[in-house]
Amino acid sequence: MDQARETLDRLIQERGSNFSALSRMLGRNPTYIQQYIRKGSPRELDEKDRTILARFFGVDERLLGAPTRREGPVVQLVTVPILDVDASAGHGALAEMEMKCAQFGFEEGWLRRITTSKASSLSIIHVLGDSMEPTLHDGDEVLVDLGDGQSRLRDGIYVLRMDDTLSVKRVAMEPQGRKVSVTSDNPTYPSWNGLDRRNINIVGRVLWFGRRL
Repeated sequence: MDQARETLDRLIQERGSNFSALSRMLGRNPTYIQQYIRKGSPRELDEKDRTILARFFGVDERLLGAPTRREGPVVQLVTVPILDVDASAGHGALAEMEMKCAQFGFEEGWLRRITTSKASSLSIIHVLGDSMEPTLHDGDEVLVDLGDGQSRLRDGIYVLRMDDTLSVKRVAMEPQGRKVSVTSDNPTYPSWNGLDRRNINIVGRVLWFGRRL
């Protein structure tokens, strides 16, 4: 493993990040960073990818393989807080500690392609449980758009608040759009049909997820 790969691998471990999440941040397939570090493919990081990673980790690009320091367009990263709270994909998780414990950076252009919400409306939380398998796994991190809620409700995966718990569920609009279904992707868990959409307490829409390999 060459120096640039060793450096990136060390930075990922020190930050507590993972290959898949970083690959998705770059707009690549989930195995991109793993293949680069473990298999040497690609031989070198794409220049734009290298710039984004260097800014994310706060290091000089030369540590990640850049031949010289170059002047070029500044890549803007939008930082999103990772909250110390779990959203249940199972039997329910208490949402008592909604405090920031870390941050994750997304390339601004990529983020704007998936949401028009301001960064202040975005947060990352952890999935707890298996009721959304195989779509979401226990331990996944999901990016939640808190500004995309009740007023724009449509088919998709949402974080719902039920009493003192947060749950990740799939919401589907029923004919005529007056009623909704709340379902789990894992068929061993219950689903609810014919619910009045006004009685669904939407926290936000799930836009993206990251997963440790």
